[in-house]
Amino acid sequence: MTAITDDQTDGQNDADGQNDADGQSNAGGQNAGDENAGDQTVAGDRWDDGLIARRAGGRAEEAESEPGDDLPAEEHVPIGGAYVGPLRVRLDALRELIGLSRTRLDGKTLAEAGRVLDEAAARQRLSSRHTVVAIAGATGSGKSTLFNALAQVPISETGLRRPTTSAPIACTWSEGAAGLLDRLAIPPRLRRRPLAGGDEELSGLVLVDLPDHDSAMVRHREQVDRVLALVDAVIWVVDPEKYADAALHERYLRPLAGHAEITFVVLNQVDRLPGEAADQVLDDLRRLLDEDGMALGEHGEPGATVLALSALTGDGVGELRELIGTFVQERDAAARRLSADVDAAAAKLRPVYLAAGRTGLGERSRDDFSARLAEAVGAKAAGEAAEREWRRNAGRACGTPWLRLWRWYERARTPGSGVPEAAAPVEDELTARQRVEQAVRTVADEAVLGLPTPWAQAVREAAVRGAEGLPEALDELAVREAEAMSGRPLRPSWWPAAVLAQASMTLLQIYGGLWLMGQIIGLLEPGLMAPVLVMLAGIVGGPLVEWACGAAARGPARRYGQDARRRLQEAAAGCGRAKVLDPIAAELMRYREVRERYATVSGSGK
Repeated sequence: MTAITDDQTDGQNDADGQNDADGQSNAGGQNAGDENAGDQTVAGDRWDDGLIARRAGGRAEEAESEPGDDLPAEEHVPIGGAYVGPLRVRLDALRELIGLSRTRLDGKTLAEAGRVLDEAAARQRLSSRHTVVAIAGATGSGKSTLFNALAQVPISETGLRRPTTSAPIACTWSEGAAGLLDRLAIPPRLRRRPLAGGDEELSGLVLVDLPDHDSAMVRHREQVDRVLALVDAVIWVVDPEKYADAALHERYLRPLAGHAEITFVVLNQVDRLPGEAADQVLDDLRRLLDEDGMALGEHGEPGATVLALSALTGDGVGELRELIGTFVQERDAAARRLSADVDAAAAKLRPVYLAAGRTGLGERSRDDFSARLAEAVGAKAAGEAAEREWRRNAGRACGTPWLRLWRWYERARTPGSGVPEAAAPVEDELTARQRVEQAVRTVADEAVLGLPTPWAQAVREAAVRGAEGLPEALDELAVREAEAMSGRPLRPSWWPAAVLAQASMTLLQIYGGLWLMGQIIGLLEPGLMAPVLVMLAGIVGGPLVEWACGAAARGPARRYGQDARRRLQEAAAGCGRAKVLDPIAAELMRYREVRERYATVSGSGK
C-alpha cells in the first residue's frame, strides 16, 4: 500500500475530512455500522433505531463502495448483550440517578453523565473484538512516524511542513471495524490496512493518527478532542523538547488522569539525547505525570504505561508493539475506558450529591416545630381558658345562691360588664402568622443542614409550598377544637351530690329564718337557740360546701385544661406534619435514594 499523497492529505482531508467529522459523527457513530439495527427491539439497554439505522447503514455502504476506495465494505460484530459485572451495575445506577435528578438538577449539570450513558450505548452496539487506539501528540513530536512504524508501512505522511496530519487516519489489522470507524467519522478513503494484513499479534487493533493537539488551526484541535472522547485508549507521543508543555498537561493529561489504565505515554526521539539524558528525561516525565495525578503502571500496579523509543530508528518500537498487542488481546479496553468515564462523571457530580454531614430531621427538630405551631395557634392560652371555664362552671353549680345573686347584681350594676370578650387584635393575628412562618423557616433550615445546594433548595421549596395556607388551616383547627371542647360535659360524677349539699344548706337557712320569724310574730313558741343554730348551720355550711367544691375542682379543672391544650397541640402538630414535615421528609428520602445511587456509580457502594 502506498503512502497518502499531498493532494489526498491536504486537499481531501481539509475539505472532506472535516465535513465527515462534523456531519457523520452522529449518524455513522450510532447507526451506520449496525446492519441488524432494524431488527432490534427494545430489551434492557438495547433499543430499536428502525428506519434511521437502515438509512444510515445504506449511506455508509454507498460511501464505502465509492470508486477509488482501498478497502471493501466491512461488517462489525456487535457485542450482542449488555455490559456485565460491576460496570453494568454502575451504568444502571447512573441511569437511575439521572432519572431521579432531572427535576432537581439542571441539564448542564447532568450533561456529562448523559453523554457517558450515550457513549456506553453506542460502544455496546459496536465490535467487541476491536480496540480503538489513538496516537496523539504535539506538532513535531513524531506521532505520524510512530504510526507508520507500528503499521510497518508509510500510511501517514511525515515531513517538515506543519501541520502534516490534517484529519484522522485509521489503520485496521483485521476486518469488522467499519462501525467503529463510522463512529469516529473517519471516511473510507482514510482507512488503511497494513501490508499483507499486518501482524497476528495486533489483530483487532484500530490505530488512529490524530492531527496535532496544539495545531494553529482550530478545527484540527476540535477533531482531536472529538476523537479522544470516543477511542478506547490513547498513545501520547512527546518529544524531549515539549514533554513538559503546559498545554499538554493542563488540557489533556491532568483531566484524563483517571484514564491511566488506557493511556500510553511515549517519549519519542530519544536518539537525539546523548548518554544517560534519555533516562533523566524519562524520569522527569514520570514526575510530571505523577504531579498530574496519573497513576503509573509500574511493579505490576495498574496505571499508565511510560516508555522511551525512537520511531525513526525503530529502537523501542518492538516493545511498544508487544505491549499494544497484549493490551488489545485482553479486549477489555472499551470497558476500562467506560469505567474511567463513569469515574470522571461521578467526580463532577460529587458536589451535588454528597452532603457535608448527617442529614435529616431529628425528633428534637420535629418536636420544636410542633411546639412553635402550638404556640402560634395559642394552645397554652386555650388550655388555660378551658381550665378557667371548668372552674367557673364548678363555682356556678356549687356556689351559694346568695353569692351568685350578688355577682349577678354586680354585673347588672356595672355598665358593659356583660359584653363578651372582644376578638383577638389584628396585631395578635399578624404575630401568630409570623410565628408560623418563622417555625417553617426554622425547620427548613434545620432540614437542609449539610445538604448540597440543589437538594437544599428543593427542601426549602417543599417547606414553602407546604406553608401556604398553614395559618388559615391552624385557625380553622383552633375553631373546631374549641367547638368540640365546648360540647363536652363539664360536670364530674360528684357534682350532683355537691349541688344537693348546697341546696340543703340553703334550705336550712330558709327553714331557720322562717322558724325564727314565726317565733318573732308569735306563731311559734319562743326558743331562739334552735332556729338560730339551724340558720347558722346553713349560713356556715353553704360557703364550706362551695370552698370544698372549689378545692375538689382544681385537679379536674387542671386536667381538663391540659387535655384541651394537648388536643390542640396534637391537632396543630398533625396539620404541620401533613403540610410541612411530610413534604420535607419526602425530599430527604429522595435525596437519600439518589445518594445511594451515586455511591454505586462512584464505586463507594461496591
